[in-house]
Amino acid sequence: MEPVYDRETGKLTLLKYDSNGDGKPDTFSYMDGVVVVRIEIDQDGDGRIDRWEYYGAGQKLERVGFSRANDGKVDAWSYSNADGSTARIEISSARNGRVDRTEYYQNGTVVRAEEDTDGDGKVDKWEQYDGTHLASVAFDTTRRGTPDRRLVYDADGGMRIEVDPNGDGHFVAATEPVQASRPRN
Repeated sequence: MEPVYDRETGKLTLLKYDSNGDGKPDTFSYMDGVVVVRIEIDQDGDGRIDRWEYYGAGQKLERVGFSRANDGKVDAWSYSNADGSTARIEISSARNGRVDRTEYYQNGTVVRAEEDTDGDGKVDKWEQYDGTHLASVAFDTTRRGTPDRRLVYDADGGMRIEVDPNGDGHFVAATEPVQASRPRN
């Protein structure tokens, strides 16, 4: 283990550790004295960080960051339930640090997701899952903050289109041909 101290204050700022004994540090613990702030880990030994652990009050792990492209750039963050299971994952699709998709989990399976498809900071797409399959996708095509179009999928692969013309949360079958909303770019 190699400690690094602030030259002016003498405070511990970093601990470098070689966890696999290959002579190269692969675990970097960023410190505020004796308090762990963040740990960065190169799990596969390619010289790029794969895992970012963020710690809060009481040295409690708050979230874990990872790189979906495995290129050393964090673009998703996992948050855990008290039992350690995944509660939600926040994703920055543009890889700019701005979260635009959040997936919610129960018992290790995604149950729903919310997404800002046009980058305006507001959710405009909602997904619901039933077990391992997508049950419905709803879209806000009017920018009112609630879904007005919904695609509902049957377990056998069928699909129906529903609309909420009044914006009150009551969907009805589309009576005339409605093109499925596409995410706005």
